[in-house]
Parts: sequence; structure tokens; C-alpha cells
Amino acid sequence: MHHRRRHEMNEEDTGRWIVPYADFVTLLFVFFTALFAISQVDMRKLGQFSGSMRTAFSQAPREKTWTVIEGIKPLSAEAIDLRKEFMGVVSVLKDKVDISMRTEARGVVVSLGERTLFQSGRATLSAEAAPALAALSEVLRRLPNKVTIEGHTDSVPLSGGAYASNWELSTARATSVLRHMVEVLSVRPAQLSAAGYAEFRPVAPNETPEGRAKNRRVDIVILDTSAGGR
Repeated sequence: MHHRRRHEMNEEDTGRWIVPYADFVTLLFVFFTALFAISQVDMRKLGQFSGSMRTAFSQAPREKTWTVIEGIKPLSAEAIDLRKEFMGVVSVLKDKVDISMRTEARGVVVSLGERTLFQSGRATLSAEAAPALAALSEVLRRLPNKVTIEGHTDSVPLSGGAYASNWELSTARATSVLRHMVEVLSVRPAQLSAAGYAEFRPVAPNETPEGRAKNRRVDIVILDTSAGGR
């Protein structure tokens, strides 16, 4: 009787190691998986990031430490200066007109929406456009940088009206802005150029009304000479 009970207890004891052993094996698996993941770090990308950070901090005495995550490429000192030049005027105009600013590899882009500049399907400047263009031109006149004025539309084809296609409309709108800056606001003609891109350089999807509204715009691109913009 006692012998059989002792045998049953031994059988029960020998099964207790299974759960801790399973936990141990699981922990080992997690540990080696983590080691494998760490070993797969892209050293080229890590080197680019490290170089970007060194460049940014080396500019610290001049207070030019902004960087842009665009291929982990730091902003040039000139691009940072251009942003500062336009940041004040854009922030003031933002409450009154459809305006935004972004930085690209080629320079600083100030974008004005269609509802600020034109009536639908037209290229004649509205009265609301004048104050915004005047404020921007005041900054442009102080700068030596070349400026490209680019017209953009949404993807909806034109039907009737003065323009045969979005190509003509976008180009006419860019030219209207350029002529106003030169003839009314005294920006140097040699500083400016104009281009029309129709719907082929969107900044938002054309599938929604909101996206199409964002795409109907004129971009004023202040070229960064240190990035090759002349």
C-alpha cells in the first residue's frame, strides 16, 4: 500500500520540470531572435544617418541645426536661411489666404491655392491675390536667388472656356503671377521664370474634392544656389 503511494508521488514529481523547461526554451528563442534582428542593421543607412547628424551639429555655432529626413540629407545653410526669410510672412498670411511652405532638394517652395489667386477655370488674378503677392515680393526683392513660378491644376479635364487643356491653364496662371510681380511689384524680370505642369505634379490624391483643391495651386520656388539652382 505504502509502496504504491510512493510510486505515484514519484511519477507526479518527475513531470514538474516540463513547464520551466518550456519557458526556458521560449526565452532562448526570443533571445536569439533579438540577436539576429540586431545583426541585420543596414550599416550603410546607419553611416548616412551618423554623417547627417555630424554635419548638423558641426553647424551649431551658426544656429543652423535643422535637418530634413529626405534620404537622411541635411538642409543646406542657404535653405535654412531661405526658410527663415519666408517663415514670418507665410505665418502672417496663413490666417487670411490659402498658403503653405515646404522645403525640397531644389529650394523653398511657397504654395498659393487657387481660391486665393483665381476664379475656377480662369487665369486672371483676383483682388485677394494682390496682398499675398505683395508680401512675398517684398522678400523676393531682397534676395539674389532665381525664382520659378509653377502653375498646377487637378486632373479634371477642362470643358469649354478660354483654355484648351490644363496645360494652357496652368501655364497661363504661372505667367499671370509672374507678370504681376514684374509689372506691379517691381521684382527683377531676370530673377523669374514661369512653367505650367497641368495635373502631372500633384501634392494630394485627385480622387477627393479636398485633394483636387490642394492640387490647384501656384508654387513659387526660391531656388537654393548651393543645391545647383541658378
